[in-house]
Amino acid sequence: MSAQFPEARSTDELREKWMKPEVISGSEILLRSLLLEGVECVFGYPGGAVLYIYDAMYGFEDFKHVLTRHEQGAIHAADGYARASGKVGVCIATSGPGATNLVTGIATAYMDSVPLVVITGNVVSSLIGTDAFQEADITGITMPITKHSYLVRDVEELPRIIHEAFHIANTGRKGPVLIDIPKDISAAKTLFMPHTEPVAMRGYNPRVVPNKLQVDKLIQAISEAERPMILAGGGVVYSGAHEALYEFVTCSEIPITTTLLGLGGFPSGHELWTGMPGMHGTYTSNLAIQNADLLINIGARFDDRVTGKLDGFAPKAKIVHIDIDPAEIGKNVPTDIPIVGDVKTVLEIANQDVKRADKADAWRRQIQAWKTEKPYSYNDSDEVLKPQWVIEMLDETTKGEAIVTTDVGQHQMWAAQYYKFNQPRSWVTSGGLGTMGFGFPSAIGAQMANPDRLVISINGDGGMQMCSQELAICAINNIPVKIVVINNQVLGMVRQWQELIYDNRYSHIDLAGSPDFVKLAEAYGVKGLRARNKEEARDAWQEAMNTPGPVLVEFVVNKEENVYPMVPQGAAIDQMLMGDE
Repeated sequence: MSAQFPEARSTDELREKWMKPEVISGSEILLRSLLLEGVECVFGYPGGAVLYIYDAMYGFEDFKHVLTRHEQGAIHAADGYARASGKVGVCIATSGPGATNLVTGIATAYMDSVPLVVITGNVVSSLIGTDAFQEADITGITMPITKHSYLVRDVEELPRIIHEAFHIANTGRKGPVLIDIPKDISAAKTLFMPHTEPVAMRGYNPRVVPNKLQVDKLIQAISEAERPMILAGGGVVYSGAHEALYEFVTCSEIPITTTLLGLGGFPSGHELWTGMPGMHGTYTSNLAIQNADLLINIGARFDDRVTGKLDGFAPKAKIVHIDIDPAEIGKNVPTDIPIVGDVKTVLEIANQDVKRADKADAWRRQIQAWKTEKPYSYNDSDEVLKPQWVIEMLDETTKGEAIVTTDVGQHQMWAAQYYKFNQPRSWVTSGGLGTMGFGFPSAIGAQMANPDRLVISINGDGGMQMCSQELAICAINNIPVKIVVINNQVLGMVRQWQELIYDNRYSHIDLAGSPDFVKLAEAYGVKGLRARNKEEARDAWQEAMNTPGPVLVEFVVNKEENVYPMVPQGAAIDQMLMGDE
């Protein structure tokens, strides 16, 4: 079990407790307002500009705070909490360097549409713009990577701002919202009443219900298609549309591929699922997209790692794009049938009329033939420990039931390829930004959101060193994340590109001077284990599974292993390097 806080009171109980108007500080207003939004825990790191806020936490038993060891750890933990729970993640940092240390995490959440409320302190209002000690224009710095931001100028506005921030973060295309609170605002006192009015903001009214005529066009296109294909993305997971998608697929019997962020949105064991598409996607998915006459994009962005060479992407297909963000439709790939709306709502409407794609029988047989012809594969060995085998072992021993978080690199792609996800919010990874250092802190947040589930954090030896200080949090709070380090002693994905694209010119990728990860874990009070072959791997992993609390297992793997298939930069997605050539 993870860190066990006392049972929190319900928001109704708290609202009733605080219904009587009371003069309190801006800091107390902030904490109460967060609780009234249903916040279960906050990740943060104190500093001068937020000391009034942290002082208000002292003795406040209803408010739960996790002290990370770095602000980037705090925001990645909040991100993992949000992805694994579907709730808004919250983090707090001080002004200046504390705030700027959050920037990478804000961009990570923004690229992947993750709802966060990011709270920063600032210098007192009278010093803003004077280059005061630890001052940074964090609202300006983060403007391109937030849905919205607030610089609080009046303590009386704080309850409304917090309520609006949660609404904005968790509606429409979800994303991070920043609230910057000057120190004098957090100290100022005013009469507090819980903010209960519905949010009404001019210019912000995300479209949830689609144009029915466009959905009718989709249904007609399915009835006419001979080679239909579904491309499902993270929007399916974020909107809670997995059940509606399953009904849509099983009724239409259209083959489906799920993007990196869409994994878990459709069960991987289903016969119509073809795997992941794109740069490291399956042979079947990429050929299916390139030969489809109808491609139905459900909640994906047409990211360049999926499309490859744009003018060679899905050249034979009529394109349908379902997305809640109208700016994404037609941005990268010309769209024939645009449908703006919440993915779950769109699918529920479509499911009223969708029928089996009767003209696609030959296509379904072709899909199965491709799946049989070239599944994911690797050359296994009893001489060296292969990373793909390690991931398969993790999948077999957990029966695909764990929440898996990853860092970024080769191990991320192997986890996406060889771990089988059958339920949403079981896969937590940085897709759009590709943020090293994300994997382990995000697992802490995922575990806090799901204290009764197994959480596995899969990391490379490079990314693990960007966040290893958060081992202290697991030890102190007994957060039972099982930490996997795939150690190939090198920056693996960079090495692969240098081998295949830069003619074996290996420039500055050697991580041979890395720490002993077992000793590092033990230094923080976490059990550490190491495996160099299959027998040791099985034994170490079984010991980790049988050990209450956090455990780090280092798997020392083959340094030269590459991720295949691979679509080279600038190529169409059916121009794959298969690794067996």
